Amino acid sequence: MKHFAGLDVSLDETTVCVVDEAGGIVREARVPSEPEALVAFFRGLGFAMERIGLEACSLAAWLHEGLTAAGLPAVCLETRRAKAAMGAMPNKTDRNDARGIAQIVRTGWFRAVHVKSPACRSWRALLAARRLVLNKMRDLENGVRALLREAGLKLGRPARKEFAARVRELVGADAVLSASVEPLLAIVATMAHELAQLTRRVLAIVRDEPVCRRLMGVPGVGPLTALAFRATVDRPERFRHSRDVGAHLGLTPKRYQSGETDVQGGISRCGDELARTALYEAAHSLLVRSRRWSSLRAWGMQVARRRGMARARVAVARKLACVLHRMWADDAEFRWGKQETASAVPG
Repeated sequence: MKHFAGLDVSLDETTVCVVDEAGGIVREARVPSEPEALVAFFRGLGFAMERIGLEACSLAAWLHEGLTAAGLPAVCLETRRAKAAMGAMPNKTDRNDARGIAQIVRTGWFRAVHVKSPACRSWRALLAARRLVLNKMRDLENGVRALLREAGLKLGRPARKEFAARVRELVGADAVLSASVEPLLAIVATMAHELAQLTRRVLAIVRDEPVCRRLMGVPGVGPLTALAFRATVDRPERFRHSRDVGAHLGLTPKRYQSGETDVQGGISRCGDELARTALYEAAHSLLVRSRRWSSLRAWGMQVARRRGMARARVAVARKLACVLHRMWADDAEFRWGKQETASAVPG
């Protein structure tokens, strides 16, 4: 008889529910959220497991790697579909969640999530750490601006390197305001140093990563965007069509259709936010800062003239996802295209 298991993972303990192929509960337990403890539990059951499901979470990749290394058939479930399947339960408890996941795994009504390789997970962690430091720097700088505004001082928009000097120039001999601002400036300076260190680590990785170097041949795509895309996709063969990458990253419009109602909204924003933001910024750079002509930029500018620059950035970001995936899958270089001359355009 086949057996299936559902894991409701929390930080300290994981609730486990094992069911047979008819859906009957065979065993329930609470096990420490450690790969070794889970492996020992399943080996102690005395029968082989057909499938072990756990929802995607911060611990999922680590636990999945430990279970599969021990030869157990673990699968990571897409969270939204699992939540929809368990939404009919009147009471949400860890025990009920484990039971629901076990039944989902048994019936096959789930979508498996790709578990990234250790290298891609470490790269993404680096990019996430860098973004966290950058966001906190912005928060502190905005806090300094707010303190100065309360004193009637307007900072303007100085460059980041000139920020501290401009603040001290405005504060002048105001001892009270200086005592409030100087600790914040010291923290900003420390964070700027660490941000530079993290950026250098990104550049060192990209320098030795052939896929990233190839992707940087696309206008607007720099080291951060290339590494974010590389770490998110991991393996290009897991996407059957290049256009699927844009949907995977949440760059395609949402749609609600019911009877005579058919509404198409903004982008879904599902998937990896880090890669989506990087592609959006790359699209902005391509449209605004790039000076060399390319068929991709020409297409984006046509969209901007028809629909506005905001929609054009999203459209170009989606197109960039397709282009980068195709270049990676085909081991190809970026095609700039051929600009039509005035004489070649029909009158």
